[in-house]
Amino acid sequence: MALQPDDVLDARGLHCPLPLLKAKQSLARLNDGAVLHVLATDPGSWRDFESFIAQSAHEMLAREEAGDEYRYWIRKNGDGLA
Repeated sequence: MALQPDDVLDARGLHCPLPLLKAKQSLARLNDGAVLHVLATDPGSWRDFESFIAQSAHEMLAREEAGDEYRYWIRKNGDGLA
C-alpha cells in the first residue's frame, strides 16, 4: 500500500473490541489529518471499523485483508468521535 501513515497500531492477537478501542486511543493522540495504520487479526474488526467510520467524521482511506491479517488506514478528522 502506498499510503504513508503517521502512526502504526499493531493490534494483532487482540480480540474484539480491543482493536477498535486501541485505535480510538491512537486517533485521539494524533493531529487532524494524520493517518493511522491499524494491523489486526480479529475478523470482527472488519465490521467494527466499518461501523465506527460510518458514525464518525474520520475517513477510511483503505482497508485490506491479507490472509489472517486485516489492515486499515484511517485519516483523523477533527470532529470525529475518537
